Amino acid sequence: MDMKVDPNNVHKINEKKEANRPSKEEAMKAVKTLISWAGDNPSREGLIDTPKRVVEAYEEFFSGYNEDPYKVLNKTFSDVEGYDDIVFLRDINIETHCEHHIVPILGIAHVAYLPNEKVVGLSKLARVVEVYCRRLQTQETLTMQILHTIDEVLQPHGVAVMIDAKHQCMTTRGIYKPHVSTVTTKFSGLFKEDTELRQRFIQLTQQG
Repeated sequence: MDMKVDPNNVHKINEKKEANRPSKEEAMKAVKTLISWAGDNPSREGLIDTPKRVVEAYEEFFSGYNEDPYKVLNKTFSDVEGYDDIVFLRDINIETHCEHHIVPILGIAHVAYLPNEKVVGLSKLARVVEVYCRRLQTQETLTMQILHTIDEVLQPHGVAVMIDAKHQCMTTRGIYKPHVSTVTTKFSGLFKEDTELRQRFIQLTQQG
């Protein structure tokens, strides 16, 4: 599956999605149906406002569909006194939702890149992670999306991404393994080619 997105088409894609998007009232009705299907009474006092609360929560959980992660990285800086070593962000909080069961995936991400003449504000890297997290995800896809976006916009000498997360579709249901975490990694450029550089990134993720 191609993870690349043409930033020029983002607005057209969003317009098409909005045209096909159910109304808030339809979404609330769907939640009410699920409550009934689960075996409870959506009209009882404690559940009357639940459909509205769930829809409002979904608006926040999945706000990443309305944001362009490429634009987040648009503003860069070239006056860095020739700095060309690793730029590394460790322990970026991950809160996303599994696209298979719509339950939380919770963990941390480590992101690094080797600048090629330009750098970006550190908060922008964390913001790219957050935008993709606020969509239905698999951890593998999330890892790839973060790397591709940084690679394409900044065009650095290399990018490294590691995510370590627990999936509640595995820890709170199914096989019930609460202590199992999933680790995914992806490297590009010099991080992919240079074993020593890649090992240095991995060591940095383990410090602290």
